[in-house]
Amino acid sequence: MIGSLRGTVLERFIPSTVLLEVAGVGYLCSVTSSTFGELEPTVVAFLHIHHHIREDNQTLFGFTSRVERDTFDILLATHGIGPSMAMAILSTYSPTALVTVVASGDLAALTIVPGVGKKTAERLMVELKSRLHLDGLSSSDSIDSVQSSAADVRDALTALGYGTDEIRDTMRLLVSASDAETMLRDALALLGARRAG
Repeated sequence: MIGSLRGTVLERFIPSTVLLEVAGVGYLCSVTSSTFGELEPTVVAFLHIHHHIREDNQTLFGFTSRVERDTFDILLATHGIGPSMAMAILSTYSPTALVTVVASGDLAALTIVPGVGKKTAERLMVELKSRLHLDGLSSSDSIDSVQSSAADVRDALTALGYGTDEIRDTMRLLVSASDAETMLRDALALLGARRAG
């Protein structure tokens, strides 16, 4: 079931759940890590909702954009992907970045997602290529360029001693760029700012 909620964030619970008050009723919503960071208490939020129902549990998953929720639905329809893994993927890559990763066949980028090993990444790559909309991308040359640049930047950051989590969070922001030099410079600036803060 899908829908939407507009209300005030009352509380946040680690790892990524918010309590949203709508007309005096509180709704617990699981959100991506990037959305969690945006939804401070007292903020008024509008979330696109996926209501996931199982025999023993009902969970609301909230997304700040319809595209993100639609991508979540596509991931859920993929063999072997449950809500937790779908949220992990969307916490690592935005929908646009995920399309780029899949279109470029970048298996290493998929294995950055917690819980996704090489075999799972290979299967996901095959299934998602037929499910995700890839029309927004340009030529295969630019896709190859993105793949090559992202791999080069990941390798450089690893060689510099940055951890997997730091690299994953940074690559989530940079994967759609195509110039490796620019990506690396921006990545180092982001990582430096995070460590300084």
